[in-house]
Amino acid sequence: MTQTTSTSGVQRLLTKLALSVVLGSTLTACFPVIVGGAVVGSLVATDRRTSGAQLEDEGIELRAASRIRENLGDRVHVNVNSYNRRVLITGEVPNAQDLQLVEQVVSRVENVQSVVNELAVLGNATLTQRSSDVLVTGKVKAGLVDAKDLFANAFKVVTERGTTYLMGRVTQREADRATEIARSTGGVQKVVRLLETISEDELRVLLPKPAANESQK
Repeated sequence: MTQTTSTSGVQRLLTKLALSVVLGSTLTACFPVIVGGAVVGSLVATDRRTSGAQLEDEGIELRAASRIRENLGDRVHVNVNSYNRRVLITGEVPNAQDLQLVEQVVSRVENVQSVVNELAVLGNATLTQRSSDVLVTGKVKAGLVDAKDLFANAFKVVTERGTTYLMGRVTQREADRATEIARSTGGVQKVVRLLETISEDELRVLLPKPAANESQK
């Protein structure tokens, strides 16, 4: 299908993409298969997954993306996001057979414990639609960062066609608060929670311990 875009339309789109880099912690590339951003650098220390689980999730995303390309080529647009070995697949496929095939391919990837299949039988999303989802994800993340009663890095946020998915290991209080923030964010049409619930006692164990000199103040 041939697609034409006016100069002003391109400028608006580039502006949106630039803003998404500021608002979102990661900007996924616009390829037929898109891999969820891995947590890197100083954020690893505040991630509630074990370091082993973080590495496995990154490997799952990379292997799943590669195998989807091998089996289905560029006729599908699939986003792969793994959190604690639970994999969310979103995007568009041309038919029900491909929808099932993608799930089968991902479920056979090493270390995958479960797959949440949120694929839709639709034509591939346009660049404008994808950039809009990236902007929405960025705004939700910004809202989580602004919330003083949440640890934003405990959540992974994914948006597909206006539906925002929340992943992470959080308490019920944190889950409810994050859902409230996401639902009140412009552009979010629906919120789906794919969260692992932990107790407040478990959270206290996971929280970084204060430095010795700070605890003595």
